[in-house]
Amino acid sequence: MNAPTLDNKLRALKVVPPTRHELDCLELVSHGNYEIGVQRTNDILDESHEVFARSSRSTMGVAGDSIVAIFTAQGDLVNASSGTYLHAIIPPIVIKYILRTMADDPGIRDGDIWYTNDALYGGIHNPDYCVAMPLFVRGKLVGWTAALSHTPETGACEPGGMPVGAASRFEEGFNVPPIKIGENFRLRRDLIELISAFGLRAEQMIITDLKARCTAADRARTRLVEMCEREGIDFVAGLFRRMLMDAEAGARRRISTWPDGTYRCVTFADCAGLEQGLIRNCCLTMSKRGDTLAFDFTGTSPENLSSFNAHAQAAIGHLVNKIYEYVFHDLPISNATFEPVDFIFPPNSCLNPGPRAATSLAVGICTGVMSAVQVCVGRAMFPTRDWQQVSAPAANSVDGHVLSGISQWNMPFADSIAYVLNTQGQGARAIADGMNAYGFCWCAFGRAPDVEAMENEFPMLVPFSEYRADSGGCGKYRGGLGTAQLWVTHHVAQMYSAPHGTNSLVQTQQPLYGGYAAPTTPLVRVKDADVEKLLAANGALTISTGSMLEGTIGRLTSEHRSQTPRAIAKGRMVGLSFSSGGTGYGDPLDRDPAAVQRDLRDKLISQWQARNIYKVACDPETLRVDLTKTARLRDQERRARVARGQPFAAFEAQWSRRKPPSEILQLYGAWPDASGAEALYRP
Repeated sequence: MNAPTLDNKLRALKVVPPTRHELDCLELVSHGNYEIGVQRTNDILDESHEVFARSSRSTMGVAGDSIVAIFTAQGDLVNASSGTYLHAIIPPIVIKYILRTMADDPGIRDGDIWYTNDALYGGIHNPDYCVAMPLFVRGKLVGWTAALSHTPETGACEPGGMPVGAASRFEEGFNVPPIKIGENFRLRRDLIELISAFGLRAEQMIITDLKARCTAADRARTRLVEMCEREGIDFVAGLFRRMLMDAEAGARRRISTWPDGTYRCVTFADCAGLEQGLIRNCCLTMSKRGDTLAFDFTGTSPENLSSFNAHAQAAIGHLVNKIYEYVFHDLPISNATFEPVDFIFPPNSCLNPGPRAATSLAVGICTGVMSAVQVCVGRAMFPTRDWQQVSAPAANSVDGHVLSGISQWNMPFADSIAYVLNTQGQGARAIADGMNAYGFCWCAFGRAPDVEAMENEFPMLVPFSEYRADSGGCGKYRGGLGTAQLWVTHHVAQMYSAPHGTNSLVQTQQPLYGGYAAPTTPLVRVKDADVEKLLAANGALTISTGSMLEGTIGRLTSEHRSQTPRAIAKGRMVGLSFSSGGTGYGDPLDRDPAAVQRDLRDKLISQWQARNIYKVACDPETLRVDLTKTARLRDQERRARVARGQPFAAFEAQWSRRKPPSEILQLYGAWPDASGAEALYRP
């Protein structure tokens, strides 16, 4: 196996220095033509991305959880159209690997189609498949195009491509290093048959999504050929190089406005796969000096015997995901924006495991990366003129749920349902509440599917979809609410349910400036209730989150989210699918009482939360706020805080003596710094 090393990957993220020819070509790109050229690349990519979504089969592909990108001939990312920023800077690892190792054998030619999904070679995890195509004009390699998206099936030991129980990469199914699967603009039939025969449970979805990637990459390639024919190859070479240079300069300008300093954030989770326990899923130290940044992940817990590990570039992809949303949102999507950024990953950590590690649930361990970088960057940005753009972390607790079986259309399926993922809450902002059900932390532009489309595609009945009250983190500004949706097996004798995720007991995302984290999101099931029969017998029956949690229908259970597949019979509830809310910003005692009253009337929060967290007194019937009593309650709470307070030195001495029970530290590493990481043997 000749996979790239960590050093290879980090070097691949750096921009290849310009050639003399590229510098000469810069003279062809006037200011006006440059703006037109940049916009033309945006138009090409947006068109290709729309083609991608319309051609996809998987729910996440249809939702737009994808990216289409343009690269230089040397493999540097010039621009992209993103549903997700997760792949915003790391695809150069794959293309530069192809250029470095395969230029002679099997060679790189016009019409080639390259394919990979193996995280060892530069991806996130193996459900994220990539198609790349070289861009040739009149026999000259001018650039590359690529299309990437998440298709939730890999033929692993569990349906859905993210097996909770996998202990090594050998249990994760299809892991393909970069290979050529097409020549002369045609897919090779033998390799398509290999993919079909591999044991993938949803062959039609896999092959359709593969062809969608090829279609999107080729659409971008075709438009760029037209651009080269119209404007000239040298103009396009100069345009690409100037876009890289401007992306780097823009990033350096933005970073330079922040105060020099060291910023830290530590996050935790409550499991790794099926093994529950405390794990430090990210220990981030961000150092800012001048116009440069360094991200050091020393102190993160050791790798573990589950699929909750991530190769280093996957952690970088998650970090980039938040920085592009909140910092570099007006810059070209390019690895050049990260030219002034360096990374440190200690060996054998869960963010830099050995090559045999299972990593299909890399997104589960990397939730801490997204939360930590948003906290660190938010603190750095706050003293600048961009302070109003600071946001507390959004929901990112991997509220995933894979359903599989044979549909009512007699078609095999194994898909990660996009609704619960794409309706999570946004973190509260420096000047406003977070948006309710804003989207998917991994794909802020993703679309939540219509209930009717879900019921048509899958053998399920969805009796209700609604906001989940009290799910947003409290604060001066409230985190956006997540949702609740009920799924019931319908039309077929049974289907299989495999929920996965963390934060059933411990919340990963950290709030900002006195805000509160969002509540945890365990899996809630209601047993001993046949919903179809209940609805048929009583058409006036009200089924809602409230009635379910009150136990008026069936027997309520609360379980950990990470589970292996189980069969759910016809008419039975798959579960209450909760999506998480965003974190809060600022002290809840500073929240405007009128905003609390408005949330009460809109049923976004409970009266318990209004009185006990926000310390707002209101009439239980009219919900009218009593400002005098509210002022008294808040004054009492502030006095109580002072009474509970102690000097920092005394607090630190007391806190440092505390230690969690040993039985929950088996995933953590040595207490308290999570040190002692060693390579694990994986059979």
